[in-house]
Amino acid sequence: MTKSLALATRPAPLAELSMTIPAEIHPESLLALPPGEAKQSLLTVHSILEARLPAGPLSIYEAGGGSTSYLPLGVLRRSHVTVVDIDPDQIRNNSYAQEAVLGDIQTYRFPPQQRFDLIICYNVIEHIPDVEAALSGFCEALKPNGLLLIGAPNPKSLSGIVTKYSPHWFHVWFYRHIRGEKHAGLPGEAPFPTHFHPLVTLNNLEAFVAGRGLQVIYRKKYESPRYPEMRRRKPVLAAVIDVAAKAMNALLPGKIDVRHGDYHVILRKLGQ
Repeated sequence: MTKSLALATRPAPLAELSMTIPAEIHPESLLALPPGEAKQSLLTVHSILEARLPAGPLSIYEAGGGSTSYLPLGVLRRSHVTVVDIDPDQIRNNSYAQEAVLGDIQTYRFPPQQRFDLIICYNVIEHIPDVEAALSGFCEALKPNGLLLIGAPNPKSLSGIVTKYSPHWFHVWFYRHIRGEKHAGLPGEAPFPTHFHPLVTLNNLEAFVAGRGLQVIYRKKYESPRYPEMRRRKPVLAAVIDVAAKAMNALLPGKIDVRHGDYHVILRKLGQ
């Protein structure tokens, strides 16, 4: 299935070419984030990708992909993006991939001649039961010196524990009534059922891929954007949760912040 590239920016008419209009450089996914640690970490991810990826056309594999790209537009504009997703609604919602494959990232494998400069798996691995199989496929599909970007929730955070041990209907209720997303839970819309395989935990993930020739070049646990969203939308509830989180942080050993509900990690495949 082949699609045309659709980005947030539009080509300027000839009459406008002489005007100095700043080009959009950030995707809607970043612009939609509230100010805070999540936005800052994603900006850092963008700067690393722009610095580390080779010049010229890029091949990108997006493992699980819907309507939103988390890549900097400067990278996206020069890329051939292949997305693989098991959900037909997610495939239909995707407007920026040139090639869309209805398939399971746990079992789908590309032919040996098809390798990628960048693989991105964002808010996906927590939803699949066999993370080991998916990660093995990513390691195999990367070119030497290729990059793997994973964004995922931190299972050992307050929000991670609540997500792991609460029923799915509660996640839908939270998205609709606390986050204000009225379409939450409808076909093709978050939240999706979660599994939280042990390899979603960042230390376990890093150890697994290190054994397959991948090296960490960036890792960051950060405060989930749900907290600043909640402080704006539900300040009383947010204040109660902040007090509870501070109490938990004081009781836990080490420098742990249970509000660090998400992480970014970028890994490079060693080789020539």
